[in-house]
Amino acid sequence: MALVKAKRDDLLGPLSAVSGIIERRHTLPILSNVLIDRADSVLSFLATDIEIQITARSNLAAGSEARPVTVGARKLVDILRALPEDAEVTVAQQEKRLQIKAGKSRFTLQTLPAEDFPRLARPAGEVARFSLAQKALRKLLGLVQYAMAQQDIRYYLNGLLVLVEDRQLRLVATDGHRLAYAAMALPASSPRLEVIVPRKTVLELSKLLADSDDEVKLELSPTQAAFSFGGVELISKLVDGKFPDYTRVIPTQHKNLVKLEREVLRQSLQRAAILSNEKFRGVRWVLTDGSLKIVSSNAEQEEAQEEIEVQYGGDALDIGFNVNYLLDVLNNVGGAEVECRFGDAASSALLQFPAEPEFKYVVMPMRI
Repeated sequence: MALVKAKRDDLLGPLSAVSGIIERRHTLPILSNVLIDRADSVLSFLATDIEIQITARSNLAAGSEARPVTVGARKLVDILRALPEDAEVTVAQQEKRLQIKAGKSRFTLQTLPAEDFPRLARPAGEVARFSLAQKALRKLLGLVQYAMAQQDIRYYLNGLLVLVEDRQLRLVATDGHRLAYAAMALPASSPRLEVIVPRKTVLELSKLLADSDDEVKLELSPTQAAFSFGGVELISKLVDGKFPDYTRVIPTQHKNLVKLEREVLRQSLQRAAILSNEKFRGVRWVLTDGSLKIVSSNAEQEEAQEEIEVQYGGDALDIGFNVNYLLDVLNNVGGAEVECRFGDAASSALLQFPAEPEFKYVVMPMRI
């Protein structure tokens, strides 16, 4: 039974969108598969890892109904990628096999029953619903996602806090050493909701969102988040935990302020990082009247020193940071200028960017 006949890219596009979440090794073999279904002119691909589910749809010429089928996602992606770009591809079901034809190429893949394929159930109860431009959400995620923890024992840090409150969307990420906060106004009021979206979901969503004004619809419930855009629907379970109170982490009383050109600071830090300790990645900031010195050294007693002229009349300061944490924010947040606020050598620093007024970045000091 012919399932579909279409151009290669009409199949490869939606299939690639869903296959990113599929792990290479699974205890359940069917989780390595993608569920393919056709209803009239709409062909859908669905993949899941039990925690996340992505569906991508492609509009085709109207055709006959076909029964859903599951097939190895990686193999199907590799086959389609290896075919010529303009290839006309026919996908047909033959008992427990799926046959792919293109020109004189033939491939036969094993299938598993579609009824055994797991799906995420949609939640009951209160849901916060709102829409944004895809590029607005993509930008907001880009401002904070690098500060998420990776495989931290404090599992609630391995994700992103999403807070809807007072017609505002706030995103917060922290790994315990630094914290990134970004916010934007929402077009309409919505029920207050505070959820933690898993790290894998955030990274996958960032890859799939387009840099366009096209809409993305968000539905947030206490147990699930759903994002719908451009023929793609991503549904994710949430992290069940209590996120730290970020308002207590962001300094409000730091009186020592230095303004720096973002690119000058970024390049100085990159050079100093070359001779920093490979394990601890520490650099010292020595602030005095009119001068910022950035100093690094390593176990071989090699040393780098950068000096930037600044307008600074605050307290003399000698404070250490992990250089990677500073480079992360400078690489991911744009604008010509960065404002750095300090308390003393034992206090966290606050970095803000005039080009992004609703963004804050807090980084803890380190002893060097």
